[in-house]
Amino acid sequence: MARGFAGAAADQAACPCGSGATLDSCCGPFHQGLLKAQSAEQLMRSRYSAYALGEIEYLIATHPEPETPIRQRRRELRASNRQIRWIQLEILAVDCGGPEDCQGTVQFVAHCIAAGHRRCLEETSLFERRDGQLSGDWLYIRAL
Repeated sequence: MARGFAGAAADQAACPCGSGATLDSCCGPFHQGLLKAQSAEQLMRSRYSAYALGEIEYLIATHPEPETPIRQRRRELRASNRQIRWIQLEILAVDCGGPEDCQGTVQFVAHCIAAGHRRCLEETSLFERRDGQLSGDWLYIRAL
């Protein structure tokens, strides 16, 4: 598992998702498989942090793409991770996606540096629970 920080310092570092909490009390347990996201926003934040920290396996696990071989997805995510440095996440709106929902959307702006220039990705993302069941894990489905 790749980490953007080293050792114990990573656990006390601010979580990249912008929640204000430390990585070990916010997105870190999701990346490590210790906890599951309880809402679409939580999954959005943890996926953003995974991009910022290079947590490739978490990104794959939380976004089903059965038509693309896993090996290819890893290669593409690693290449992207080398080219982009994610620096800030802003959540603009959340619609549904709570503990009693099977679907929700999160509108956000993700700030990054790519090719030496600051850029912004604004997106409304669709999240659904696996198999459409309340007991299913939250998954990123696609941009709307």
